[in-house]
Amino acid sequence: MDERTRLRLDVSYDGTDFSGWAAQPERRTVAGVLAQTLDLVLGAGTAIGLTVAGRTDAGVHATGQVCHVDLPTVVWRQHEGRLLRRLARLLPTDVRVRAMTEVPVDFDARFSATFRRYEYRVTDAPWGAEPLRRHDTLAWPRPLDLATLTAAAAGLVGEHDFAAYCRRKENATTLREVTRLDWRRDPDGILVATVQADAFCQAMVRSLVGAMLTVGDGRRPAGWPAGLLSRRERASEVTVAPAHGLTLVAVGYPEDPTEYARRADLTRRLRVPLEG
Repeated sequence: MDERTRLRLDVSYDGTDFSGWAAQPERRTVAGVLAQTLDLVLGAGTAIGLTVAGRTDAGVHATGQVCHVDLPTVVWRQHEGRLLRRLARLLPTDVRVRAMTEVPVDFDARFSATFRRYEYRVTDAPWGAEPLRRHDTLAWPRPLDLATLTAAAAGLVGEHDFAAYCRRKENATTLREVTRLDWRRDPDGILVATVQADAFCQAMVRSLVGAMLTVGDGRRPAGWPAGLLSRRERASEVTVAPAHGLTLVAVGYPEDPTEYARRADLTRRLRVPLEG
């Protein structure tokens, strides 16, 4: 078998016109577009094993997505000095590969990850979202109170069963550890929620945001989102916030490359991740 090199790809995309990350027949997806472009540049089937850190849903954006792919080493050596620019010329303008880095073969973009961090942008300005930010900022029709949003977020930090906020899948745990959940109001008035966890189940971030927004506009008490953590099935009262306000901004990995394999093994034993 030919020697292969594993590459880490750092990827950004505007999710507006994508049906999510994962390849789907007859649908435009980030993975599909990226795989097609790699085939065009390198030859069909040359790049194999495209694996992503978090399978984002339709309409969700990314500035810090990570994936890996394997290439024959001889092909990588031929193209490494120019592959990034060739991809830039051929990829559509709503997806960019910002870096390609050689990594050990036991690096796994999905299972070696220690955290995923998302941001959700909301404006409560009476005129709505600025036109240039309309694709990544939710316009909320009611005034939002930062202190109340902060109080609601505090009760959701830590390790919990987030079944009330997840679309359950068979044989998949909904136990997650949220290590950061906070709100800020930027100088331009935009409210930004930052949510970080070891992993997320499907629609979890947008469900958490949807619950907190009903607290921030005064329709629910501050303790209501945390109170739902006692549920063992999805809470029908929770409205999932629209996808376009959400961006995957960072994925973390062990600082020591020798820890990639151990982290991947630990993740596989703990749960079946359902990022998104």
